[in-house]
Amino acid sequence: MILSNLALVLNHESAYRVNQIKHAVFIDLVEDWDACTTLPKSLREKLKKTCSLCIDANLFPDKTGTTIKALVRLDDGKQIETVLMRHRSGRNTVCVSCQVGCPMGCAFCATGKMKLLRNLCTDEIVEQVVLFARYLKKENTRVSNVVFMGMGEPFVNYDTVLESVRIFNDHEGLSIGARHISISTCGVLGGIKQLAKEPLQINLALSLHAPDDATRRKLIPVSRGYTIKKLLATIDDYIQATHRKVMFEYMLIGGVNNSITQARELATLLKGRLCVVNLIAYNSTGVFKSSTKERMRYFKKELEKAGVDATVRYRYGREIQGACGQLATCHDDFVLPSDVTNSVTQSV
Repeated sequence: MILSNLALVLNHESAYRVNQIKHAVFIDLVEDWDACTTLPKSLREKLKKTCSLCIDANLFPDKTGTTIKALVRLDDGKQIETVLMRHRSGRNTVCVSCQVGCPMGCAFCATGKMKLLRNLCTDEIVEQVVLFARYLKKENTRVSNVVFMGMGEPFVNYDTVLESVRIFNDHEGLSIGARHISISTCGVLGGIKQLAKEPLQINLALSLHAPDDATRRKLIPVSRGYTIKKLLATIDDYIQATHRKVMFEYMLIGGVNNSITQARELATLLKGRLCVVNLIAYNSTGVFKSSTKERMRYFKKELEKAGVDATVRYRYGREIQGACGQLATCHDDFVLPSDVTNSVTQSV
């Protein structure tokens, strides 16, 4: 999908034609330029040669259909994963990737084991949402939310991520509200500071995962460059500048960061801040053990006792290796059920 070529192709076209094409790509969600019969044939032929609408992807649905993971093949042969999560409330959230692999090396994350291969370009980020928008259109529904919680660290690819956010938010395009777009970081201070200056009401999520520096450095190696105290000071500045609530993501790992003492330490750390803690059950990547449901309930209760808002994230996509921390583009041992293979293996 080469949307970046559109500006060159349309350089001498009228604003009317530009709007027609934009409507076709992001609202009509066409998969073939020949479907745009309102455009002259000569222009359609030009667009077919220079601005492909093809997205080369295989879709892996779970048994319930509430989660669908896509393996997307890029033009250079590299692969990324993106996930559609369908909520009972009617929300449809796409978890997008911003890099091939990730440089952060978090101990609990399969993507980190890939290391960083390269950043994604804007087209490659946008096409992940367009892919699922096309899929959902066939059911007369749409993508309502986007979270940058897939492969990669968004603030290491800051400018491209923000450019894609603007495309998602464009009211003449995908029209996804800014407040329905979230960016998750493991703590890139410069990115947090830069986001605080943006005139976009998007949400910030911070992967904290520990209430003390020693534990956090074991889980998130890049945090050796700064303390939690310094990180929270940056978050406080962000809240003061934006007046927006920050989500602290906390993955509960058995025997590592899930003790009641650590719950109380976390509560003390965050008490009084404009925030919510999102508790996440560890999804197996072959390294740690997950917390029990009982321990997660106790952990949440300790936070709430201290006046800290807390939620428990619903677990999506474990059976298709599409849950938090599991994205790694490895499918050698994964076989789709025979009854869905033809309907979801496609170039779109």
